[in-house]
Amino acid sequence: MNVSNIPVAILAGGLATRLRPLTEKVPKVLLPVAGKPFLAHQLELLRRQGIRRVVLCLGYLGEMVTSQFGDGHDWGVQLEYSFDGPTLLGTGGALRQALSKLGGEFFVLYGDSYLTAPFGLVAEAFDQSGRRGLMTVYRNEGLYDTSNVLFRDGRVVLYDKTARLPEMRHIDYGLSLFRASVFEEWPEKGRFDLAEVMRRLMAQGELAGFEVPERFHEIGSPAGLAELERLLSRNNSIQPQMGTDEHR
Repeated sequence: MNVSNIPVAILAGGLATRLRPLTEKVPKVLLPVAGKPFLAHQLELLRRQGIRRVVLCLGYLGEMVTSQFGDGHDWGVQLEYSFDGPTLLGTGGALRQALSKLGGEFFVLYGDSYLTAPFGLVAEAFDQSGRRGLMTVYRNEGLYDTSNVLFRDGRVVLYDKTARLPEMRHIDYGLSLFRASVFEEWPEKGRFDLAEVMRRLMAQGELAGFEVPERFHEIGSPAGLAELERLLSRNNSIQPQMGTDEHR
């Protein structure tokens, strides 16, 4: 599968209450990190991965994002937008709302995640699995957050954000891939969570898994925001010596 033909849906419509007061007047994706809005870092990273089309699923203060990022030309991607409307639809409902812009299959990424997983290999694994959904997982061992996945033989056997079972060694990494038919089964304009979609696919034996080798980074919490600020600032400071504009 050629990742340049697969769009990425970025879920960026939430209220970001954990980051208040920083997000009272600014949406989370526009928070400054290492000298630029976080979304700029995300789009640059996606462009280096070979992604060419991105659909931003917006809600709270979404107009600020559209006015600043426009059609995405300055970041080397084609950028489109989908709005929840007057009522927030949840992560699953936002994707259902955006289906007409996403096509037959698409990646899903959270608006606070900075992920260096190899998108091309993820797409290949999804294609070879023959399943309708794929979750990337990281062997977390409870380190960066509570492990919530039992991963075995290339398949997600159990996914639960509340049950903390000792055999759960992995965590949902934050990048997934779906066929559009998965969301067509859910009601339009309905509010539901992406985790509900994952659990239904898991019960049907339709949720493949792909283990990534490197940890995730995020700005969903003050600690995560501070850590990514340090990481990207450090990478920026060594770019001239490396002679490249790529982050590790």
